[in-house]
Parts: sequence; structure tokens; C-alpha cells
Amino acid sequence: MKCRHCGSSVQQPFVDLGFAPPSNAYLTNAQLSHAETYFPLRVRVCEHCWLVQTEDYTQADELFNEDYAYFSSTSLGWLEHARQYTSQVTQRFSLDSNSLVVEIASNDGYLLRNFVDAGIPCLGIEPTKSTAEAARKLNIPVLTEFFGAALADILLKNNQQADLLIGNNVYAHVPDINDFTLGLKRLLKPTGTITLEFPHLLQLIRNGQFDTIYHEHFSYFSLSTVISIFSQVGLRVWDVEQISTHGGSLRIYGCHMQDMRPNTARVAEIIDQEHHAGLNQVSSYQAFQKKANNIKDNFLIFLLEQKKLGKSVIAYGAAAKGNTLLNYAGVKSDLLPMVCDAAPSKQDKYLPGSHIPIVSPDILYSEFPDYLLILPWNLSEEVMSQYSFLKSKGTQFVVALPELKII
Repeated sequence: MKCRHCGSSVQQPFVDLGFAPPSNAYLTNAQLSHAETYFPLRVRVCEHCWLVQTEDYTQADELFNEDYAYFSSTSLGWLEHARQYTSQVTQRFSLDSNSLVVEIASNDGYLLRNFVDAGIPCLGIEPTKSTAEAARKLNIPVLTEFFGAALADILLKNNQQADLLIGNNVYAHVPDINDFTLGLKRLLKPTGTITLEFPHLLQLIRNGQFDTIYHEHFSYFSLSTVISIFSQVGLRVWDVEQISTHGGSLRIYGCHMQDMRPNTARVAEIIDQEHHAGLNQVSSYQAFQKKANNIKDNFLIFLLEQKKLGKSVIAYGAAAKGNTLLNYAGVKSDLLPMVCDAAPSKQDKYLPGSHIPIVSPDILYSEFPDYLLILPWNLSEEVMSQYSFLKSKGTQFVVALPELKII
């Protein structure tokens, strides 16, 4: 296996989560009688550039097809995150009607809708037809394409360079990270800004967040590695923020190498944090498998104990991270009879691998489980607030990561 960034031989294991189907490949009732495709879910780390990456088994167009069921606007917290970001960058970079904002992986328009409302020209690039069509209904122009250097060249010929180039939780989804980053370079105006958000590898390791590993993610990033990837194509990370989304993410600010903006002190601070955490040492990666196994074992023990006691457990959130957890633990509907999800695109379908039925959250207004297991633990505060009435019915909330906790 060759590193996706530097081309070095990659042999050092990080974690082996067995075999699993693609995490967003939800099944219809008719599909339950057909064979399901599984891929190995193994991750390694490059000892040269320290890029953490999955083994190659799937192609992006197999994962992000027209039936793709993830709609960003389902989460009210994520919509608010996008609104605050829009307000911040509009002011910081003086965006107006003469600017162009381009978002890669614009999904259903959860973010660009804010720029449309502000009268700032924008363009979405989104390969999945279902979410792209939802964005177009909000008057957002969308190209239904995968992004890379070739598409950037086409846009460049059409005089569509970006003042602000956005990629929220897309960088990890890219098989060819060098080509994608080269596309960022070519699409960015000489004085433009790139912002990317992605889960921080440092937090993933510290908190045992193995459930953020699934086939749609090809890479897991430290800031140091992203700086190396950017530098190779002539880009520079000049600022960075630590944000709370997805259990601890980074928002980086990039520019052309020759841009006059100086690096902020925050860049050096986070690089220093990563160095002290040992992200450039093999030993820091070797202990992760044991941590993942302990979390999985404690989760299984909880479900088995509740079954023996006759207690009811319902899950909330048919999220990709939940599917990683359930499939690695081997959980089926005998231990977890259903999962609620607010996205209509997922309801009346079944989770991949576990085949647990997905139902509307409306069921929580008539059935009051002993425990509501929140699979997207990063949204636990939002879920508990939305369904706080369950507490008066005797329901307790549960999360499995970073450790099993009954709330």
C-alpha cells in the first residue's frame, strides 16, 4: 500500500474494525433478501508524513450515488453552526455582491443558503443528485460533479475563481488528496481564502473515536500533515481554529504561498500540541486498537445486561458513526430493535449490516424506552434538549463514546 499523499510504503497498522458495508448504504425492505457488499475496514498510518488512511477497497462514485441519504439540514445544531460561520467569514473577509463563494460538497444547501440570503454570489459543487436537487430548490446554483484539479481548470476557464473556497467535512472523503488540493489551489483567487473543517486526529486518538472511521472517510488528519499536503501544491495554512463539531475538529484557513498574510500564533500552538501528543511517533498509534476494543466491549455488555433485565433500549440517529459501532460490535435487532432518525430519506429503511429498522422519531411520543441510545454522540446535547420530555417518562439517555455514559 502506498501513501495517498507522499507515496511511501504504508505498513503500520492503526486499527482493524473487521468487515463492514458502506455506512450510508441504507437498505429497503426488498434489498434485505439480497446479498450485501462488505469491505475490510482497516486503517494504517504513514510513518513518513503521518497521514492516517484506510486501505483501498471502494471508489467514491460507489459511495456517493444518487440514493445518498445524508442531508446536512436535518441537524438544527449544524444549521446554526453554518449560520454563525457565514456571519463570521462575511465580516472577516469583507464579502459582498462582487465576491464569489464556492463550497465543495455543498450537500443540500445547509450553508450556501445563508450567502444567497445575504446577496453574495455562490456556487455549490456536490456529486450526489439527491442533495444537489434539494439545494437547487433554495435557488443555489450547483454543479453535480466530483471536485478535483480538472474541474477547477474548467471553472478557471469560465472566470469562476473563488474569493472564499469552503470544504466542510469533505477533505476526509477524498480518495486522491493531492489532486483535490491542487484543485483548491487552481480555483482560489490570488488573494482568496480557503476554509476546511475536518475532525482532528488528535481528538480521535485521545477519545477513542473509532466510530468516525468508515468507508466514506479515506483519510484522518493532523494539522501538521495538512500543512505538508498544502505546501506541496503551493498553499499555506495561515490560521486555524479548534471547534467542537464532530467531537473536536479543526477549521483551517488557507491561502496561496506568496500571500502576504502572516501565520497566526494558533498554527504553531496546535502543531506543538500534536508534537507533545506524539503524533509523529509510532507508539502513539499502536495503542488505539485496545482502546477501540474496550469501548466496543463495554457497549456490548450494557446491551446484554439490559436485555437480561428486560429493559427496553431504542437508538437515536441512523448516523454513519453509529453503523461503524454497531457493525464492529456485531449488534443486531435482538439487542437494539429500532433506531429513530429525523431524516425522511432514511425512514422505513434498514441500517447497513445490522439491518435494524429506521423509524420516525414520532414513536418517542408514544413509546417511552428505558434507555435512548444516542449514536451520533456529538449531537447528544441537541438530542437531549429536543426530547427532554422523555426524562419525565423514566427514560435515560446513553452514549457509548468516548466511554459508556448513562445521562
